[in-house]
Amino acid sequence: MRHPQVSTAPDESLVVRLRELKDRTGLSLAALAARTPYSKSAWHRYLSGGKRPPRPAVEALCRLADADPASTLALWEAAGAPAPPDPPAEAPRGRRLSWLPLWLPVSALALFGAATAVAAAVALSGRPGSAPAARPLTSVPRCHGASCQGVLPDASFCARDAQTRSEVTDPAYAVRLRYSPSCGTAWSEVRMRIRHAREVSVRAGENVLTASYPADDTTGINSPMLPVTSPRGVAACAEVDGEVVCTGLEADGPPGDRD
Repeated sequence: MRHPQVSTAPDESLVVRLRELKDRTGLSLAALAARTPYSKSAWHRYLSGGKRPPRPAVEALCRLADADPASTLALWEAAGAPAPPDPPAEAPRGRRLSWLPLWLPVSALALFGAATAVAAAVALSGRPGSAPAARPLTSVPRCHGASCQGVLPDASFCARDAQTRSEVTDPAYAVRLRYSPSCGTAWSEVRMRIRHAREVSVRAGENVLTASYPADDTTGINSPMLPVTSPRGVAACAEVDGEVVCTGLEADGPPGDRD
């Protein structure tokens, strides 16, 4: 189905192009949501012109339509891309952590938390008659709820009581939705069986956090964490070798279900 173009304004030209790409994929809005880190309602707003899509959404749609993204990204930029905030310092081993739509220096938060824990352990262990404090400190999460936003689970010890609430497997990898009751957070975990560069993301509504890891990084498996009251309505996704796979729980499903 062709969509008539009633204006040559850059934003409307972009909407028309996005609709053409969506038609080319043959996918419904629900299918687009299942194959990308963006919800069905978000795609509806992007394709109706109600909201300007983020650049990764445009790139994902071009990839699904098997189209060269250059011309579409040119329309996206012409539609008035806001000036991006300053990116954080580069994370170790080539990792890139991002908080959409804002960048978040996750590595800085993790290092600050580690330094605070070490300082507390030294202070407590120096008191006369006190027991060594390092072991109890490592068993207590360093954040809860909103204070965990954008933090990696291992750096905060939220992975200590993590539960796998949904999972999808592939011969090359497994993607899991992980949930920590003590921290009130959820995140995406990808376990690689073959080395590949990958982008790991977690989504709750329009709140999306991502982390990218190069193929030679064998330790990077998690997205940053999102604060949630329940793992329901959260989607865990991973893009490996150009393919996006997601798993999650329906928001209105019965309690206790994993799938």
